[in-house]
Amino acid sequence: MITSIIQVAIGGAIGAVGRYLTGVAAVRMMGHGYPWGTLTVNIVGSFLMGVLIIVLMGKDGGVRMAPLLMTGVLGGFTTFSAFSLDALTIFERGQVGQAALYVIASVVLSLLAIVLGVMVARGVWT
Repeated sequence: MITSIIQVAIGGAIGAVGRYLTGVAAVRMMGHGYPWGTLTVNIVGSFLMGVLIIVLMGKDGGVRMAPLLMTGVLGGFTTFSAFSLDALTIFERGQVGQAALYVIASVVLSLLAIVLGVMVARGVWT
């Protein structure tokens, strides 16, 4: 139990730093007008979750890495709360269509990304 807690804490720190750096890079590349960083981490995180579920299931001891990689790193990297805040902020700016597009794109692209991640991992590791 203690080992899993330590793994989650370390992984969470790594994921949170990755999310922060992705957000900074997105603002530098595309500006503040749209939450590209949050959208990116949620799609990439969903893809990686799909890959990891296949990779870890096929490895001896893979379950022991799940707290570090899935709960920690990807839990710290992706963020539903930031997604919710971004959607509300866009909506409150009066950009209802943009807010709806952001919500739909986030959900649909993240779901497609996890399916793609599973498919890629199955093709590579099975």
